[in-house]
Amino acid sequence: MKLVVIEAPAKRETLKKYLGSGYEVFATKGHIRDLPVKSFAIDMNNNFEPHYENKPDKKELISELKHKAEKADQVLIATDPDREGEAISWHIAHVLGLDPNKKCRIQFNEISKNAVLKALANPRAIDLNLVNAQQARRVMDRIVGYKLSPIISKKVAPKLSAGRVQSVALKLVVDREKEIENFKPEEYWTVTAFHEKDKIAFKSSLQTFKNKRIKISNKEEVEKALSVIKTSDFIVKEVKKSKTKSHAPAPFTTSTMQQDALNKLGMSLKKTTSSAQELYEGVEVKGEGKIALITYIRTDSTRVSEEAQKACREFIAEKYGKEYLPAKPNIYATKKNAQDAHEAIRPISMQLTPEMVKDSLSKENYKLYKLIYERFLASQMVEAEYSNTVISIDANDYGFKTTGKTLEFAGYTAVYKEFVEEDKDKDKKEASKLPKISEGEKLEVKDIKEEQKFTKPPVRYTEASLVKAMEEKGIGRPATYAATVTILTARNYAEKDGKYLVPTELGRKITEYLEKFFSGVINVKFTAHMENRLDDIAENKDDWHDVVSSFWNGFKGLLERADSSSVSMKSEPIETDIICDKCGHKMLLRDGRYGKFLGCSNFPKCKNIMPYKTESEKKPVGKCPVCHKNVYAFKTKKGKTFYACEDRTGCNFMSWDIPTGELCPNCNKYLIKKGKMIKCSSCDYKKEIQE
Repeated sequence: MKLVVIEAPAKRETLKKYLGSGYEVFATKGHIRDLPVKSFAIDMNNNFEPHYENKPDKKELISELKHKAEKADQVLIATDPDREGEAISWHIAHVLGLDPNKKCRIQFNEISKNAVLKALANPRAIDLNLVNAQQARRVMDRIVGYKLSPIISKKVAPKLSAGRVQSVALKLVVDREKEIENFKPEEYWTVTAFHEKDKIAFKSSLQTFKNKRIKISNKEEVEKALSVIKTSDFIVKEVKKSKTKSHAPAPFTTSTMQQDALNKLGMSLKKTTSSAQELYEGVEVKGEGKIALITYIRTDSTRVSEEAQKACREFIAEKYGKEYLPAKPNIYATKKNAQDAHEAIRPISMQLTPEMVKDSLSKENYKLYKLIYERFLASQMVEAEYSNTVISIDANDYGFKTTGKTLEFAGYTAVYKEFVEEDKDKDKKEASKLPKISEGEKLEVKDIKEEQKFTKPPVRYTEASLVKAMEEKGIGRPATYAATVTILTARNYAEKDGKYLVPTELGRKITEYLEKFFSGVINVKFTAHMENRLDDIAENKDDWHDVVSSFWNGFKGLLERADSSSVSMKSEPIETDIICDKCGHKMLLRDGRYGKFLGCSNFPKCKNIMPYKTESEKKPVGKCPVCHKNVYAFKTKKGKTFYACEDRTGCNFMSWDIPTGELCPNCNKYLIKKGKMIKCSSCDYKKEIQE
């Protein structure tokens, strides 16, 4: 019997379908050996040697793993195909006493029969370069966490944490907010003429004056222009016709998948990541059992295998016709700083169409699989072809322009439409359908309208656009994007306003302090440089100890300077008129890790604390179904929102959803609001909310 060791239990059943009876599969549920949680565990005087320990909560699991390994004829370690997965393999080998230089490691990019059997036939040694790159990241992040977090906790607010990449991501959000606040809108005016010919209505917009680009900045200027335009004939000066093509987008990387899932499907990074993980590890499909639907989900490469490319092209020819198939397969260039360790994210089988598995998948999993499937399918299709018409119109010295665009051949757009962000410049209108128009022709003018507008500030980051910015700037890697971004809101350094990220007062303070004392390390350029150094370790160009040493030599001086400085950004507690309900002393308004709170002024004799709400936050969101008093929103220590009765001592009611105060007519449990529906918290009862 051979033992195959994996990370996620969800993969076990999927893998067993392909391994056969001669194999046993054991899941470690992630790391079994790591740096301890409650101690620094880096020997700074011994070349930054990390002190790893078996995880205490995995004691029984490790014992079981050792027992199975001792009985096995061969142990093959099949952890995830990335640096962290390689490090986990190395730790497993250490715990089991295996030689990492022997062929004990297998790797597959997808959980399919061919990929698994190929991996079994080609075991390899553990790649110590990848392990060391991960060790360097882990050690540097531990140094930042343990050395910097206590300083900002002392100088800004208690119980804060700082991260090497996390703090740079926060800085991006804060800097964008400052840009918005400092933005000074500029007034401008647009002039639009409305035409009609052959029962087709179309518009033209003012573009030039005496053949030079015109910008109208105020009411006086627009009135001066209109005094001429409104008495002028609109004569067609030029009609330009052209053909353009739009190339299909590359298949998904981790970053582009996360962006499209949020923009098109409204799925958060957290939801997208968990949904993609399920599709990769395996889902129950009717008639097939548990199978994996997509390839590995943490990748920065747009490369695909020849086998997958061929299968996709055959599917296109069969379903859409050869006119949708390019003469040669589409190849996409991978970005310069990409690791390119894995293929792009794609479906494992083109034969398993989204519609075929729809009934077997959850709503989110189906939507994401459909998005991945269609993006990959489109990536191997021909270009979309358009006919473009640009018409220049003279109204005396003023020049107007109108454009028309007609889709001549759908190409890849028959399958996939790219997401277009909202156009900030509203005078850039969509190309319209145009009638037949000739040069020298006089156009009928139905109306002329002017409109005052103002330039818009930069748009706040969404989770997706922040990931895009991190990728473009070279900070973080596919495996870290989602965790880095979501931690900002979890720790109350940023909050969501709709889909947009807004830095909190606490987040601003942290960034301001780090800029003052750690700008040499906590910045985009340095963080991107360190990511490249980690790549150098993985490619066996640098020793990981040297990379960490270089980082520490620059960092330690900044720590000493900040710690010895008298500069503090801590807010002094403010006395309030609120009386402590336990000892009668006044409550003080204090800053905490999760925002402001009320603490007793009689501390430490009295340790009573109470939540603090601003006037806007004091608005009730619902009614308590137990005592019918108001229900308010509160946050847990991890930043998660819950709803509880205002009577926190007399009534213990709380809910993760907003209660209506009413009871279910079917089961008498309390009702909750969910989007546009009222649902029972217990049974299947639901009804639409009446406007």
